[in-house]
Parts: sequence; C-alpha cells; structure tokens
Amino acid sequence: MSDQEHHQPDWDPRYVKETRYWHTLEDGRVQCDLCPRFCKLRPGQRGLCFVRANQDGKIVLTSYGRSSGFCVDPIEKKPLNHFLPGTPVLSFGTAGCNLACKFCQNWDISKSREIDTLADEASPEKIARVAEALGCRSVAYTYNDPVIFHEYAIDVAKACHERGIRSVAVTAGYITEEARKEFFAHMDAANVDLKGFTEDFYWKLTGGHLQPVLDTLEYLAKETDVWVEITTLLIPGWNDSDEEIDAMTRWVVAHLGPDVPMHFTAFHPDYKMMDTPPTPPQTLTRAREIALRNGVHYAYTGNVHDEAGESTYCPHCGTCVIGRDWYVITDWNLTAEGHCGHCGGTIAGVFEDRPGTWGAKRLPVRLAAFG
Repeated sequence: MSDQEHHQPDWDPRYVKETRYWHTLEDGRVQCDLCPRFCKLRPGQRGLCFVRANQDGKIVLTSYGRSSGFCVDPIEKKPLNHFLPGTPVLSFGTAGCNLACKFCQNWDISKSREIDTLADEASPEKIARVAEALGCRSVAYTYNDPVIFHEYAIDVAKACHERGIRSVAVTAGYITEEARKEFFAHMDAANVDLKGFTEDFYWKLTGGHLQPVLDTLEYLAKETDVWVEITTLLIPGWNDSDEEIDAMTRWVVAHLGPDVPMHFTAFHPDYKMMDTPPTPPQTLTRAREIALRNGVHYAYTGNVHDEAGESTYCPHCGTCVIGRDWYVITDWNLTAEGHCGHCGGTIAGVFEDRPGTWGAKRLPVRLAAFG
C-alpha cells in the first residue's frame, strides 16, 4: 500500500462512524477486534472486510447508512422456516465481507471494492419506516455479512424494534466474543452459515477458522433468546461426505439441541469455483436423512425443488405441519400455540396464529422513492 493511500483515504466522511472494537499496538498500528481476523492497520488502510479502516488512529466504519440495495423477500428465502412463516422481510446488505469464500454466491456484493455498489442511502429510521409501510414483519441483514457493519445493523435493529419490526441476521457467525454479545442482543433471529465441519475446509475455502463459528452457534443456542437456524452449502468433493455430515449433525444435536433447524443447500458454480460441478439433489436428500437419523428434528433441502425436503414435519408423530412448494406455504397444521394439529406436540419456532401470505414474491425497493 502506497503512502498516498495511507494519508488520503477515499471514503466519504458522511458515512464514517467511529467503532468500539479495536486497540492500538506498540508499533502504532491499530488492531480491529471485531472479528477473529484481527486486522492490523496503518493509517488509511482498510481491513480485509473493506468497510472498516484506520482513520486517525481509530477503527471506523466507512459505509454507515449506505446499502447495496433493498428487496422484500419471503422469510423462507433467508432461509428461516420456523420464524414467522409466510411473512415478508425487507432484506438489505452493504459491501464487503470478513471471509474470503471461493464459492461465494453473492460475490458481486461481498467482494465489491466499488463504493458505487452502495447505491442507496438509508438512515436506520428510514429503513424501519419503509419496512413498516411495506408491511414487513422483519428486516434482514443479508447479501453480505452484517457482522462487518455491526454499528449500522444495531442502529437499524433499534429503530425497527421501536415499530414492532424484528431483526434477522444472515451471517457466517465470524465474530469475537465481546462483539458477539452486543450484536446478537439486538437480533431476534439468525441464520448462521456453518460452511463445513473441518478446519481444513474453512482455511482453504474461506480463509477463516471453524472454531469461532461453533462458538457463535453455542452462544446463540445456550445464552440468548435469538431464534437460530443453520445453513450448509454442500460443495461436491469438499464438504459433502457422509462422514462430515454425520459429524456435523451429531455435533449440532449434542451442543445446540435437536430443535435447531438445519438447511442443506445446493452449490452452483460461482466466483472462484467455476470448475466444481453443481450439487446433485440426491446429495441434499442424503444429508437430510443423515441429520434426521442423528436426531435433528427439522432438516431441509434448499436451492432445489423438493416439496418433501422443504416441508416441516412434527418430530413427535411425523405429520406434515407446514407444507411448502419453494417459498409458497401449501399446508398449515399448527395450532395458535405452535403445536402439531394432529398430536399436540410442540413445534419449535416463532409462530403466529396463521401463516403470512407473501408467497414467493420478490419486490426490489428503492428507498429514495419513499419521502
């Protein structure tokens, strides 16, 4: 990095926000303590995430209040199958990411080095107001990882909670202990990417480590009221063996409990893994069967059309309690209290008397269109 880059930062001061998780090193650099990368930055340098930087000896967020776009989605697309089913969620992200996944499916956003990506300005209050105006029951921080826009996501969550709108983090869970506590204190639900179950996979394909993600999952399941679901993108030849899926699902039941839903989703060639073939549907079905056999109560297939694998079954009697066809709810056999309509067994989740009716619609939104 040149001296010019050190002393002439190119970020817009209107979107700069001071942060808390950092400390100064003896050599004058500043270490970011938000995530386990612990980037050590000289003045003017950005972290790997691209949006946190050393400005005047402090770590600042350089993208506060700017987004790469907004869209109203079905909540099932996050994917969350046990959190307000059928309801619309206002989804948005920023730029950058603190992992370097070679298989990233949103790489145009997460690996963006162009501030042009951040086309839409949005204060936390405006996001909450627009979500309410559009009838969204929740707001999702997604497309790239909200951990890296920690301060912005928390402020949006606070503004949403004032209007009775819930917050959903779609995250890889790559965050340090102290920052984790503050971040998830403001979240109502999370879908955590458990990208694989070996350190080798994490290091070679994401540039990160497995243990911090497991720590986040255990923290969420044992120490918070956040509703948690897990997604694993199964990549042929990398993390799709019976042995790895067996070990992962056994760990989930032993450490998180049987009621944490697991989603096994199909990889398609993207970003730096164009030569890897798509995931065969039977791999997803096999993973789901292993999970169920190991005691996971709710296991799903994703990114493929599979009504059986998308639907929710009572773990007590086997009845289909929520039928799904892609993102459309086709059957509902839950009582108002969230019990199976057939046997009365409890179905884990955050449910209301009846499902939402948003369906599979996708509605891009420009916040500038709202006064």
